[in-house]
Parts: sequence; structure tokens; C-alpha cells
Amino acid sequence: MAETRERADLDRIYRAAVAAVDPARLVGLAMDGGCLGAEQVPDLIAGASRIFLLAVGKASIGMAAEIERRVGDRLVDGIAVIPRGSVATTEPALILKKEKRLRVVTSAHPVPDESSEEAARLACEMLHRATADDLVIVALSGGASAMFVWPAEGLTLADKIAVNQALLKVGASIRELNIVRRHLSAVKGGRLLHHCGGARVLSLIISDVPGNDLATIGSGLTAGDWSNFGDAVAVLKRRGVWGRAPEAVRSYLERAVAGEVGTTVKSGDPILERVTNVIIGDNDVALNAAERAALELRYYPRRWKGLHGEANDAGRTLAKYLCEITDERVCVVAGGEPVVTVSGRGKGGRAQQCALAMGIELSQILPWQRKRIAALFAGTDGIDGPTDAAGAFASPDTVADGERAGVSAATASTRNDSYNFFKASGGLFVTGPTGTNVSDIFVGLVNY
Repeated sequence: MAETRERADLDRIYRAAVAAVDPARLVGLAMDGGCLGAEQVPDLIAGASRIFLLAVGKASIGMAAEIERRVGDRLVDGIAVIPRGSVATTEPALILKKEKRLRVVTSAHPVPDESSEEAARLACEMLHRATADDLVIVALSGGASAMFVWPAEGLTLADKIAVNQALLKVGASIRELNIVRRHLSAVKGGRLLHHCGGARVLSLIISDVPGNDLATIGSGLTAGDWSNFGDAVAVLKRRGVWGRAPEAVRSYLERAVAGEVGTTVKSGDPILERVTNVIIGDNDVALNAAERAALELRYYPRRWKGLHGEANDAGRTLAKYLCEITDERVCVVAGGEPVVTVSGRGKGGRAQQCALAMGIELSQILPWQRKRIAALFAGTDGIDGPTDAAGAFASPDTVADGERAGVSAATASTRNDSYNFFKASGGLFVTGPTGTNVSDIFVGLVNY
């Protein structure tokens, strides 16, 4: 489908949002003390003669490259755990590979595999060399939970994969997923700190979690955990996964609830006294930049409440909201992370499912209204579910575009086959991996 002016505007606003959360930019601001909460960071780094670096997540390449550039020869050793198949930020990746003090390790996402376990093993081996006089910098970003896996004693990687896949399929939220993940782990829920040799720990964190809960981002590698084993059991039962979970997982959690297993790190634990966790970027940073870009394009920006809940519900609700707007040239932005309860066997992601639901809703409302609407749902990481698309465009013509291409929007929605629908109809939004991740964003243009 030919590029239209409104799609060009949506693309420009999206790219401005992603540029604002560029990992190197955010790390640089933090290391200069230039972002909220980072006032201690310059002194912590200046006072360290030996530094170890662990970067893990979708933004790890850019974060690690900037940290290495700034700390120079004080870096004793470092590991950057990156998503397998990522071609984003090629230049920083080459810098890391040439730097002997930094190792680049690829790992799996969104479902962990043996590479995820190997990444955690290598990182812990490195961190065991740190002493109380050293500084460990952890550069953490979205995707780390799947990319960095060390099962708790008595559990296997296969046990964790089975539980993770079951929760993803039933549409568990990132908060629910990570409650379970950290209680089945030897490194999450603050447990990574036990591998750091008593060193001072500085975590620079790019958040992909609504509300920036430290225990949920990357399953809280260096943060205290507010949840308990009973909460993990409750998630599995509430989502109907408990009876299908491996016997080893159920047995482990039952023993843990009975107090027979050591718990995650809790608030007030003395080990946290030597830890500084700093959120250096999040979805709000991206949305602020999106609003600025909208203003430059002569739109009036409006911030909508966060994207959450079922993707179909989010898409329909936003469609109705856009149809209620009567002002000229309005740009609505929103961010968050909706979920998809999978009932079909198609291909897609939560952003594409939102876009399809919006397109269907708009096609039912707007024949009775004279209004121009164009929208984009996309992941800031450039990856929507197990697809090569970042998301998809939606408009009142979405259903008709599908009909002309011989595909049914209603059938695709039921089958969770949004990717193939938009591929046929010309609505896919493809950027490639962006090298960052602050969850999803929505941009809607009304009366453009």
C-alpha cells in the first residue's frame, strides 16, 4: 500500500518517541547526573577504581557501549546479553566485540532456552570475581527476564519454560509473569546480589513496566521483592495454570510456602544498603517526545490513560474515544502493555491485535460519521510478539482493505492471526529491532 501523509506523520511521531529512549543517550544523562534520581551516579562511578559490567535486555548493546566508553580502563570485565537475531545498533555491537574486556552473549526472547541459562551462568562467574571494594554496574532493560535464567535448586530449565509458555498463552500480565519468574529463580528477586561479592552495585534501568516497579523490571535482579511464594501460587491458580504446571514446580512452591525454601530479597535486607537502582528511561519519556513531535507537525496532543488489559478491549475502547473527538488535528498518545489471551492458532502480537480490534470497531462506527482517523499501535522495541513487525496501522478502512486483499478481519481476530491479515492488507508497520524497549505506544490522529 502506498505511503499516505497520515501514515508518514504516525511514523515520524513513533520514531521521535523511540529516539528519546535511545539507550546510549539515557545512560549518558544518568552518568552525568542529569536525570531524576541519578544524583549519586557520577560520584559512585568516579569513586570506583575497578568496575564490572553486566548489561542484559533489549537495550543492552547501546547501554554497554556507552558505559564502556565512559569508564575506560577501569572496566575489569563485562558481559552484554543481547537478544538472539538482533541486528539493531550494529555499530555499538561491533565496538563491544572489539573490546576484549566485554563479551557479547546472545540469548532467547520471549521464551527462554539453554542460551538464557548459559548467559546467567557466565554472568555469575564473572561477578564472583568482584570484591567489596569494587563497583558492579548492572544495565537492565526489558526482555531480561527471559534472557537471563537460572532455575532455583531442584528445578530445571524445562520446568521454567513450561510455566512461562503456559502463562503467556493465557494472557498473564507482565506483573503476574514476573511474580512467578522470580520465585522460581536463583538470580531474580534480588538474588543476583548474592553473586556480587559484597561489591557496591549500581543498576541503570530502562523500564518496560507500567509504574516502573523495580521488582517487575527484569524480574528484579537487584531489587527487593514485595511479593512472596504464596503470591506466585495464587497467580498460577488464578490463571488456571497450577494443575498443568510440572510436578517439580508445584512441589517446590508448596515447600517454599511452608518455609522450607529461602525466600527472595525483601525490603530492609542489609544487602540492599549497598545497592543504588535508578530508572533512567521509561514509557513516559517516549510519550513526552511523541507529544513534542506531534506539536511540530501542528497537531494538538492529548495523553490517554495507559494501555492495559485485553488487547481487543483496548483497541475497541480507544476507537470509541477517537470517534468522540470533535476538535481539528488532534494527536492522541498512550503507552503501556496490553495482553492477548490466545484462543486461535494464528500469528500476531499484542500491538497488531489492538490495531485489528480498533479497525473493526472504527468500520462499525464511522460510516455514520464524517471523520478522518488514522492510528498506529507499535512496540518501542520494534518487535511485536513472534513477528518481524513492530505493530500495525488502523483506520476506518482496515476491514475494507482486508476484503480487497481477500482476508477477513473478523476471522483473523478470532484466530489471533492479525499478522497475516495486516501483511495481506498492507497495514503492517515494520521497523526492525530498535535496540531499546519501554513497552508499547499508541498514536492516533483525528481530523488530520
